[in-house]
Amino acid sequence: MVEIPRTAMILAAGLGRRMGALTASRPKPLLWVAGRAIIDRVLDRVRDAGIDRVVVNLHHEGETLRRHLEARGDLDIQYSDESDGLLETGGGVARALTLLGDGPFFVINGDVLWFDDRGNSLVAMAARFEPGIMDALLLLQPTVGAIGYRGVGDFTMLDDGQLRRRGEGRVAPFIHSGIQILTPELFTDCPPGAFSLNRIYDRAGRGNRLFGLRHEGGWMELNRPEGLAAAERALRG
Repeated sequence: MVEIPRTAMILAAGLGRRMGALTASRPKPLLWVAGRAIIDRVLDRVRDAGIDRVVVNLHHEGETLRRHLEARGDLDIQYSDESDGLLETGGGVARALTLLGDGPFFVINGDVLWFDDRGNSLVAMAARFEPGIMDALLLLQPTVGAIGYRGVGDFTMLDDGQLRRRGEGRVAPFIHSGIQILTPELFTDCPPGAFSLNRIYDRAGRGNRLFGLRHEGGWMELNRPEGLAAAERALRG
């Protein structure tokens, strides 16, 4: 039986500046796509994986997001307040560690959506995660066909699943989907304040404990208006 990490953190504190006027008075995770807020679609997938405890970090229009989420009765949602200043992805997780527990936990960007072709991807990640050899497991999306993505990839993956960063001036076949399992030990002695999760990935990689799992299905990056429009079209047909 697969043991699912019981807690997931949704990164929802960003300013969403690349969305322009759409996020002037609301947080990006509350933008609607095909009739529902992005964050509700993410939380549905979390719930469907059997995860019942969620931590959401708050900054831009944080109280608006909190009021929206209070309507959900299907999850135990707690909040990590960043109203005193943005902490970026890594610093946000570090501040929330006391809420995330002692074991591995999911971290999911609040501006991605995904479809699964072969069962629930979060369950598949839990089945793949091996604490004895891994500190971080990233869900990777092939760059080909990723909706709303305009980059050149993030990682290559070895036969055993270990990850290597894309070299300077090169193209990599996989994008980090913004969905991952991390261990609290990775954050030991991290700097105070704001820092990127890239620091955490590099720490895991130096110990050969950074792994990936290929996502089988569709994935959408919703950090620009054109990505939101593409997701709308995909979800509606």
